[in-house]
This record gives sequence, structure tokens and C-alpha cells, in this order.
Amino acid sequence: MEGGFGPIVVFEIFGIPVTQTVTTTWFIMAILILYAYVATRRMTTVPGGLQNITEILVDSINGLTRQSMGDKNIGFAPYMGTLIIFVAVANIAGLFGLRPPTADVNTTFALSIMTFIMIHFFGAKSQGTWNYLKGFTEPFTLLLPLNIMGELATPISLAFRLFGNIVGGLIIVNLTYSALGSLTTSLLGISVPLFQVGIPALIHVYFDLFAGVLQSFIFAMLTMVFISIAID
Repeated sequence: MEGGFGPIVVFEIFGIPVTQTVTTTWFIMAILILYAYVATRRMTTVPGGLQNITEILVDSINGLTRQSMGDKNIGFAPYMGTLIIFVAVANIAGLFGLRPPTADVNTTFALSIMTFIMIHFFGAKSQGTWNYLKGFTEPFTLLLPLNIMGELATPISLAFRLFGNIVGGLIIVNLTYSALGSLTTSLLGISVPLFQVGIPALIHVYFDLFAGVLQSFIFAMLTMVFISIAID
């Protein structure tokens, strides 16, 4: 999608369009990789600075995974941690004047499809492929089509839940800026958008920071719950 509230094409590589979503995702990846390198390059027995913050973050993610999925599934913690951190940083990108990658349905669908694959892969691995597939016929065979449709709805609902919340906030913020710009012109008769300075800060804090972090937590929690159900 291009124009309007959709991501614009920044440049092309061999005729392939590269949008704001892709460039911002590259930037976020670079920041997270750089942080991981700097925070862990000189680890000490008594942590301090970035190492201390990182250890608190890792412990929190491990605790959340253990609480949601049980001790036997603690191996999912690295993926869940990566998911939470990436989605959270992507969601709050608007605070820094960037378009959130999660305001692009392609990003949210990519994340939900990964969750969908993990649900069924680890479900089949845990229960055995035949037993897992046979579960779709329960409680009786006639429900097979409905059970399949229900499973296919999972990635769709995950993708649109995250996308809808983030793009909705983006639209409200943009409309607020537009309204404040028009208000300045109407009341003061000048084209300098004075009312856009400071006033939108609270809106940014709610939609970009609070809602952004909350949505990353919800997405990761739903991923853990769905995988746990499939495994058990």
C-alpha cells in the first residue's frame, strides 16, 4: 500500500520496491544487534550498567515464559524474548518520527504466520503427527472443516489485532497533527503550526509507548498460550 496512511516506497533494488516498513525494520534490527553486542561484550560477575539492565530483562522474559508455558518449555524463552522486544521497539518507533513497521499488515502477518507454523510444528512434534492430525476430528469427524477453519483464523486474528491497534493509533496521531495545524491557521492566521508543539505529546505517550508495549506483550502472550495448548 502506498500513499495515504500506507508506507511509501523509499527506493528500489533491481526493480523491487523498498518501503518505509523495510527500512525502519532494518534500522530496528541494527539497533537491537548493536545493543546486544555492547551489553554483552564485557560481562562481569557483578553486573552493572547495560549488563544489569539486560540481565533483568532476560530474567523477566524467562519468568514470563516459565509462568505461561511451564518449566519444560523454557526453551521457548529466547524466541519469545526476541518477539516481545522487536514488536515493542517497532510499536514505539513513532516516538522517534518513524513509521512503525507493525502499522504495515505485511509485518504483522509475517509475525503471525511464524506463530502459526510453531503452533502446528511443535504440536505435531509433541503429540506425534498422526495423533495431532486426528485431534482435528474431535469430538467427531463432521467438525473437521470447522476445526480447520478455526486454526486458519488464528494467524488472521493475531495479525489484524496488532495491525489494527497500531495503525489506528497512527491515524489518530496524524489527524490530531492535521487538526492542530488547521486550528493555528484559523485562530492566528499564520501557517506556522504552533499548536502542534507539545500538545500531541500525551497522545504519543499513550498510543506509541503505552499501547505499543502493551500490544507487544499481548501478542507474545497469545503466542505462548497457543503453542502451550498445541503441545499439551
